[in-house]
Amino acid sequence: MSAERRADVDSEALARRIAAIADGKKAVDIMALDMRRLVAYTDFLVICTAGNERQAKAVHDDVYAQLKADGLLPDHVEGVREASWVLIDYLDCVLHVFVPAERDYYRLENLWGEAPRLDLDLAGAAPRAASGGA
Repeated sequence: MSAERRADVDSEALARRIAAIADGKKAVDIMALDMRRLVAYTDFLVICTAGNERQAKAVHDDVYAQLKADGLLPDHVEGVREASWVLIDYLDCVLHVFVPAERDYYRLENLWGEAPRLDLDLAGAAPRAASGGA
């Protein structure tokens, strides 16, 4: 079944599940932004950072596989081949997986700074340590 806005999908629970899967793949600086009062196209943005393109692809692969096992397929996926910014759109929730340089460049969490953040109790929800060059 493809992703579609359904009454039986709890978008906050989906955002938390996606964040937890990314955390399980050691993504860092994970956040979920509540977009329900700001935009009509999604309820939540989950944003995370992977250490490199290979890890970004692994996060994508695990999110895709685990949600597919639950019967949920994304409506749209972008960036998997290059894997410096992977976007997986489940309509009610959109996952953005960035490598550090892309995350620093696009700064989606600043762009949507007025969006409330979900309190995620995940190891990867803590901000990443400042790198020497950033």
